Amino acid sequence: MALDAEVLHSLIQGSAEDAWRAIIDSAVEMASQPLTAGSAPHEVIRRDRDIGALDHFLSATSWDLWQAFGSSVERTSDRLARWWREPYGAKGVLILDGLSLRELPWLLQGARERGFRLHEVSAHASELPGATNEFAQALGFGSRSQLRSNGGGLTHKLQPAHTECSDMPWKDCTALIDGTPNWVFWHHWPDSKMHHLSGAGHGLDTLARDAAERLGSDDFWAFVECLATGRRLVITSDHGYAATGDFSDAEGEVKRFLKQTFASGRSAKGSGDTGPFMPPVALQIDSPHGEHLLALGRWKWKSQSGYPTLTHGGLSLLEVLSPFVEISKNRDSQ
Repeated sequence: MALDAEVLHSLIQGSAEDAWRAIIDSAVEMASQPLTAGSAPHEVIRRDRDIGALDHFLSATSWDLWQAFGSSVERTSDRLARWWREPYGAKGVLILDGLSLRELPWLLQGARERGFRLHEVSAHASELPGATNEFAQALGFGSRSQLRSNGGGLTHKLQPAHTECSDMPWKDCTALIDGTPNWVFWHHWPDSKMHHLSGAGHGLDTLARDAAERLGSDDFWAFVECLATGRRLVITSDHGYAATGDFSDAEGEVKRFLKQTFASGRSAKGSGDTGPFMPPVALQIDSPHGEHLLALGRWKWKSQSGYPTLTHGGLSLLEVLSPFVEISKNRDSQ
């Protein structure tokens, strides 16, 4: 898909903040259109490729914008902390691990169909690299698992709150919610499913079917309603994911460099050589989590253990943007 002229003008003529706003608005617009269960596999793949035009622009001509990403785009962790300070009587946060903008339509459609009020629909930045531990630490938790059985502690940024972490079915998760005013619930899906489907023969179409089933189910929305009853609720994620099975194959020296630098991943801790390539295929990023080399753009390469078809940690839009959906169910939470 060709870039819209107005978007292209913002990318070329505006500030880094203007450019990132135009990029994110375009990605959210493309990703959030309604879906049906039957069309989801094909349509999600098509949208993924459309958003690839923005990725190509960023990696081929405007890679310097990635150096401004951390200062130009509010991190989800900071947005959550800021939202938590709002004077609502009770609050809830549902973190769906690895949820990307691809799954946003199911949240919007489900909320409208089931009588929820939508207060905000936006997207914010993952940590760099986009990984679970980095996001947990940005919120003041030692790790995701710390939230289990109200173990979040008293030093994280979402105080006070009852915390939970689980990979159980939605119905079992609903049974865990009590009348405590403030809740932070971190569920392992879809990241757990993504890694299960990351091998050869699986990919984005299979995960799209799973998302349609899970996020369209009555059990999921009963869980959401339980969290939202009497509370303002935000549904978000720690990071998205890259559908690397559909990325271009690196060849020659580029392939050798990426394989040597990243093995079967998309980031490497510490400083290092970004290679002689122009445009670059990796960037050095200095984030609050230290220095890292991150794979840039939509490349895949063969590795000894087999390069995954779904993964995260590099620099492409659908792995570094997280949906942020704020909803409520009744007047008590408005």
